[in-house]
Amino acid sequence: RMESLPEAVLIRILASIPAVDLVLACRLVCCQWKNLVDGAALWILKCQQEGLTGAESQENAENWQNFYFLSKKRKNLIKNPCGEEDLQHWGEVENGGDGWKIEELPGDFGKEFPSEEVHKYFVTSYEWCRKAQVIDLRAEGYWEELMDTTQPKVVVKDWYAGRSDAGCLYEICVKLLSENEDVLAEYRSETIAIPQDNDANWTEISHTFSNYGPGVRFVRFEHGGQDTLFWKGWYGVRVTNSSVTVEP
Repeated sequence: RMESLPEAVLIRILASIPAVDLVLACRLVCCQWKNLVDGAALWILKCQQEGLTGAESQENAENWQNFYFLSKKRKNLIKNPCGEEDLQHWGEVENGGDGWKIEELPGDFGKEFPSEEVHKYFVTSYEWCRKAQVIDLRAEGYWEELMDTTQPKVVVKDWYAGRSDAGCLYEICVKLLSENEDVLAEYRSETIAIPQDNDANWTEISHTFSNYGPGVRFVRFEHGGQDTLFWKGWYGVRVTNSSVTVEP
């Protein structure tokens, strides 16, 4: 009988069951199983079995069940980050000058991107161009209790570059919003100026939100820029590979 098994053996058996079934079904079988599913040992074993753990995470993950689910769910929540679908999924688009354009890497007077998986980028014009996405965290599977109690890290990254023959400006602003879209936390870069005759290298900018308090339901990501020479066409800042991830 299962109840007569040593706890260590039972944990190994339960660890072979899909995580969702552990929470929704196995946890309801009896008090012993509930305690095991709610405890750390089972989830530490599942993380180890699936390569989700290391020395650093073992020291820092206070709730192993949440750590497991966050690790398994980790993905880029920005849709169409590299312009493969034109401007689809990007809202509140401001098309200053000749507006946004999508180009193939490396582009005129440009450099290849550090990752071979990125093939395109967005480029701005001679007046400010901006675009934004609003991410619904609940729709992406990050439930309210998780965001309010665990407050997982929200990691934001973006890549920008200029043409080597033109100067440009770049900005990024990311906000954590409540149910009513009140701003609960905000990261806003300075206006970054890239001079004419620059090296055209791609630069990553990043920010991590943590300990932001309860109530976060949306993430609003906005970036943009322009050229500084006011040349007709698309000589402004280039952006690509934007990302927002929720991490343990």
